[in-house]
Amino acid sequence: MRPLRPLRLCIVDMNNGHVNQAMRCLRGLAATFFERVQGHNPGVFCEVVEASPRDTNTPIPTDCDLYLSSGGPGSPFDGEGEPWTLDFARLLDGVVESAVQGGAERRALFAICYSFELVVHHYRLADVVPRADRKFGVMPIYTTPVGQQHPLLSPFGDRLFAFEHRNWEAVNLDERRLGSLGGQLLARESRDGISKGRAILGLQVAPGVEAVQFHPEADRAGVMSWLARPEQAAAFKATYGEVTYHAMLRTLDDRRRLARTYALVIPGWLGRCFNEIAGPRGYAELPPIEDIPCSRFDAHCRAEDPATPSARPPGSGEHAARGA
Repeated sequence: MRPLRPLRLCIVDMNNGHVNQAMRCLRGLAATFFERVQGHNPGVFCEVVEASPRDTNTPIPTDCDLYLSSGGPGSPFDGEGEPWTLDFARLLDGVVESAVQGGAERRALFAICYSFELVVHHYRLADVVPRADRKFGVMPIYTTPVGQQHPLLSPFGDRLFAFEHRNWEAVNLDERRLGSLGGQLLARESRDGISKGRAILGLQVAPGVEAVQFHPEADRAGVMSWLARPEQAAAFKATYGEVTYHAMLRTLDDRRRLARTYALVIPGWLGRCFNEIAGPRGYAELPPIEDIPCSRFDAHCRAEDPATPSARPPGSGEHAARGA
């Protein structure tokens, strides 16, 4: 019997050389995913590769099956026209083309925060503009009726909680253009699209590409590391108040909130995308993710990416706010 084809997952590090808690989180999610894959497919070799295009201009490998593209600091227009932005655009278009064709060569990409902004700008889906002020903290994310039916966010009903940290936002969605790509609006900043902010927070962009403005990879350890920096805690209290600050701390300990987002969003996406190629490659499909918080959510930060006060939070350079 022929050996099963290896599975390759690429973490695209958009942090521009800055230390970031998100990379620890993404590596942990990838490791847990590979444990699930090999538990059902003992003969499958799994490999994580990493690319850091913004600070190295090194091309992102095109021979991976799944891509997790991170958040990062700065303007989504900083590198416009540079080799790495052109390479990322080619990657996106190639992923979509492979997903339309389907089969064993199908690829998929999940874009987070800064990468979300790059994707929206590349496909001209909305205006990507600077916010009047920074948004940062654990925030409510409101799903649209379509999002409540979409497998990415369907476990959450009309609201989930996630870490946000951003200075930019996507507004004025071009619904016709999104529809022409086969995309859908999944989540936004306000239930009504206006009262708490107009930002677009979640999209099925096109076949093979899903993207969110928030940070579903953020775990308790990463957020607490961010809050351990006195200037961040003081800034949050100054912006949102002492009461909201303590409400956020309670949210971190509520396993129905941030812990569920961590346990279900990216792991669910990875499992779905794996199952898309399982049949053509002869893999055994993975069962659905259990709706219980991942045991690694509360894990202490690992030695290779320590949670020190100098470490940036997930997606540092973007922003956070009040739950409701």
